[in-house]
Amino acid sequence: MINLKGRTALITGGTMGVGQAIANSLAAGGANVVLHGLVDDAAARESVEAVNELGVDCKLVTADLAGPTQDAVAELFEAATSACGEIDILISNAGTYREPDFLEIDYPAFERTMRLNVASHFFLIQKFAQRWVEQGTDGRVLLTGSINGRLAEQAHAAYDTSKGAVEAMVRTLCVSLAPRGIRVNGMAPGLVRTPLTAEALDGAGVMEWMKLHTPNQQVPGPEVCGPMAAFLVSDLASHVHGQMVLVDGGMSAWQQPDPPTA
Repeated sequence: MINLKGRTALITGGTMGVGQAIANSLAAGGANVVLHGLVDDAAARESVEAVNELGVDCKLVTADLAGPTQDAVAELFEAATSACGEIDILISNAGTYREPDFLEIDYPAFERTMRLNVASHFFLIQKFAQRWVEQGTDGRVLLTGSINGRLAEQAHAAYDTSKGAVEAMVRTLCVSLAPRGIRVNGMAPGLVRTPLTAEALDGAGVMEWMKLHTPNQQVPGPEVCGPMAAFLVSDLASHVHGQMVLVDGGMSAWQQPDPPTA
């Protein structure tokens, strides 16, 4: 059984979807949790209450990580550490994927995606790593990537580029931080049903196409991601460094799906 008692995790983008599923799994392992969200609203407070019901302490902090990176990261770091003291697990999960087509996207839209999906991760991890190195903390970092870091989609050029950068970040930060006692790994979900993906999944024929292109023929909810995240930040994964683990039903392993049978 995964034991995270005595640990405290900050989960960016933790009030919904994959982030909320990760929060539930970490809390089930005994970790206290700080959930980061964009706003303090009823839905965010419900997420906090759900984690508290698992018998751990959970708090909410807000910050807009799509804003100027230096200010946004400093705001979130200060708010999170003030809320609960020492944090020794960072789940860097916040992100966006909505964008115009490649031929239509402008620089501000591209830059916003890079700020939220890449720069905020990089510099928030740096903030925590600096503190952990100074204090001798064996910190754990998990970045949420995506299958789009390996398999491209025509309509998501900026998003795919950002998730490829996240996968490279996992490797390079591992090399930088493992000698300092900090573990860095990543988890890349395939397509799961969340508030951000529901509209696309409900399009005509989309679910049938996804099942055809996924070996286990499932498009699950985000709960499938939580246990892997909890494992990767636990002592059970003490020798796992610099890995991007795909939770995708086998989609990334399948070169060319067979055509549907009549």
